Amino acid sequence: MDFGQIEAFVQVSAHSSFSRAAETLQLTQPSITARIQALERELGEELFERGGRGVRMTDAGLSFLPYAERILQMIQEARDSVEEVRNVQLGSLRLGAAITFSTYVLPEILHGFKQQYGGVDVVIRTGRSEQVLNLLLTDEVQVAIIRSLSQPDVEQIELYDDEIVLVAYPEHAFAATRRATIADAAREPIVLFDRGSSYYAIIHNLFRKAAVIPNVAMELDSLEATKRMVEQGLGIALVPLVTVQRELAGGTLVRIDLTDVEPIHRPISLAYRRNRRRSRTVQAFIDTVTAAYARKEPVA
Repeated sequence: MDFGQIEAFVQVSAHSSFSRAAETLQLTQPSITARIQALERELGEELFERGGRGVRMTDAGLSFLPYAERILQMIQEARDSVEEVRNVQLGSLRLGAAITFSTYVLPEILHGFKQQYGGVDVVIRTGRSEQVLNLLLTDEVQVAIIRSLSQPDVEQIELYDDEIVLVAYPEHAFAATRRATIADAAREPIVLFDRGSSYYAIIHNLFRKAAVIPNVAMELDSLEATKRMVEQGLGIALVPLVTVQRELAGGTLVRIDLTDVEPIHRPISLAYRRNRRRSRTVQAFIDTVTAAYARKEPVA
């Protein structure tokens, strides 16, 4: 079993085609076929079913695929490691980030990082924090920025507290004093976002603890759309503070302090695998982020 065979197998599985795998690897189709046949002989099982409608993986192929992908990933990591010995600028970074962070905070961080390490190739995977944590645990990303989640195989460095705040449009009655009780807020039309997110659960839990039922005007799957609805006077919303800094500064939204409930905070952390070698590029990113948050608060 050699690298060429593994590479050919993964490409055929990705494209469901010997010819397209050959194009991707810049080889002839007979070369791809020969590599797959040699791998099948060594494993003692057929990995693909060939038919007039294309190529389909067998059960043996499906079972072998995650190991083959991991082998290629380890080879790439080994190459990156050797390359970084020559120059950290030539490394690569596979970064995972929670959706809110990747949209509203990560661009500024990457701007600073790329000013120092402009030659580093950066690949970003986004999702909810639980999804990104799984990407980290399966080594699909090398470092992640997520809300703090307990996981024994992961080291976490807390960066900042993600505060959830109530916002309204400037002409709303709350805007005169910029204060309200939770009961007052519950009576107003409220715009909620992303039912499957932890934010949704936190907001509902806030009203439940206060023993009030929110007047839900609409539910959206987009935070940006939620902000636009509030700006148009269609309701108020509880949103992460980091997501509305531009609107608050520009006066299109107003922050309303809830006077009778504790502020809602969620810690955001930089996470990486425990007891796992970190490449120079990954360490450079960790150092850049931690230094940035040591100097300033990301949210005013």
